[in-house]
Amino acid sequence: MDQDSLKRRIDVSTKKVPADIVIKNGKIIDVFNLEIISGDVAIVDGYFAGIGEYEGHETIDADGRFICPAFIDGHVHIESSMITPAEFSKVLLAHGVTTVITDPHEIGNVSGNEGITFMLNQSEGLPLDVRVMLPSSVPATPFENAGAVLSAQDLEPFYKHPRVKGLAEVMDYPAVFNGDNDMIKKIATAAKHHAIIDGHAAGLDANGINIYRSALITTDHECTTAEEALDRIRRGMYVLIREGSVAKDLKSLIKAVTPVNARRFLFCTDDKHLDDLVDEGSVDHNIRLAIAEGLSPLQAIQMATLNAAECYGFHEKGAISPGFKADFLLLDDLETIAISEVFTAGVSVAANGKFTGHTEVPSSPPEHLMQSVNIHDIKGDELSIKLEKGNQVHVIELIPNQLVTKKKILPVKVENGEFVPSPEEDLLKMAVIERHRQTGNIGLGVVKGLLIKKGAIASTVAHDSHNLVVAGTNNDDILTAIEAIKKLQGGYVIVKDGSILATVPLPISGLMADRPFEKVNEEIITLKDKLKELDFKGNFDPFLTLSFLTLPVIPEIKLTDLGLFDFKTFQHIPITASTLL
Repeated sequence: MDQDSLKRRIDVSTKKVPADIVIKNGKIIDVFNLEIISGDVAIVDGYFAGIGEYEGHETIDADGRFICPAFIDGHVHIESSMITPAEFSKVLLAHGVTTVITDPHEIGNVSGNEGITFMLNQSEGLPLDVRVMLPSSVPATPFENAGAVLSAQDLEPFYKHPRVKGLAEVMDYPAVFNGDNDMIKKIATAAKHHAIIDGHAAGLDANGINIYRSALITTDHECTTAEEALDRIRRGMYVLIREGSVAKDLKSLIKAVTPVNARRFLFCTDDKHLDDLVDEGSVDHNIRLAIAEGLSPLQAIQMATLNAAECYGFHEKGAISPGFKADFLLLDDLETIAISEVFTAGVSVAANGKFTGHTEVPSSPPEHLMQSVNIHDIKGDELSIKLEKGNQVHVIELIPNQLVTKKKILPVKVENGEFVPSPEEDLLKMAVIERHRQTGNIGLGVVKGLLIKKGAIASTVAHDSHNLVVAGTNNDDILTAIEAIKKLQGGYVIVKDGSILATVPLPISGLMADRPFEKVNEEIITLKDKLKELDFKGNFDPFLTLSFLTLPVIPEIKLTDLGLFDFKTFQHIPITASTLL
């Protein structure tokens, strides 16, 4: 802050000069004491300057509404919304989120440094404050092929960027455990720049957390049980309570929150699809769920504001307090968190669930990012899973609305020496096709629990390497889906009886649309509606679920372009498990 700005703020605070804006007749949420206080709120140059009795050039009449700090999402992948940062900002601001900590590892895995640069450039100057954590694991593991490899040396120049906050979720636990040179260098480089280091401690026991904390990792968003959360809190971590489109952990984790330890918890969405963001909201949805589970509204708001700000070193965010940035909401009530209006730096940007601010039209993506699906013409025999009658196979059994899977050993149908999908038994064929460098790699497996009875679905959203993933009931529809994705240069496809029923084109690195969020949302709604024609009756999103069946750093079994991967042994395994006698 320059000297003139500081003096102006003090002059407003001391009432020597009028404020730019004064909020009157509101009930102020004090996140420090968890109480409601009264008074005028003075704003100058986009910052709060005082609480008490003030006059200003402009008055906002809160009319009895609650004056609440704006919300912060502690960990999100913007690419998972399928829209660009500018469009993403319009959606989140309407839901009271004015700051996000994002990890562009989705686009980093596809397009490397160019993808990270694209996200930084596209999020510049938005009314949404987008802070970036640098992808720590590209590729996520050495057991798959991504579109890029990002070393410590590749990442270090980005620390000069003013909106880069640190090193994103360290998900390659074996690399940390074994002291892998490049991983240690990434962590040491982040520490050298006084950066924050995020964790990804899926499935780790207490000793694993010891190792992560010794490696300067301070957060985890992968807890699924209250006891896991407490293990992390006991060792000084912050726990991010996640409620996304697939991973819905809040109801389990909120049981771990007490008045004693609540200051170590915050909220995140991680991966959340656009239609869910539009319908449910972002962190505001987490808050509502927490309240419904018995948490006090003020405690939930503190977790979404002050806790998140302190976790990520935002010294001027997260509270209605002098010296803090004037990012705030007007709430109609505290039970439903009904957001009446949203302000960033004292300027109204959304009202009654609609974005009302302004964003510059971003520049077009580089051509390289628009041509990211590079695969040869797949033939039917390349999708053949060779088996003998009596073979049992390793099967990926999904758990609805969770990232973790179960490893099952089951008998399957075999005809002419190969696996035949059985919709009746819910055993489908799944393939992961390397799409970045035309290696020709195709990983094949059997999946149970997808609940598709006809046709096939395919996508280039396949965490974290984002190869082409497809699952279906027959080879012909699987091949049609693969070809459709290739022509779209990325996106989602539904196929039945050789016909394409619905698509959502995602041409930016095969992850994001180049269209307004309203148009993309309409396409997603149509896509989900067409799932009925595949006789899908599940209570989960099969596309989003499929996209995580390729993530080998999550228990128990997944499929990469190199084949089935066992999380417990951390190695690839054959499809065939045993032969029945």
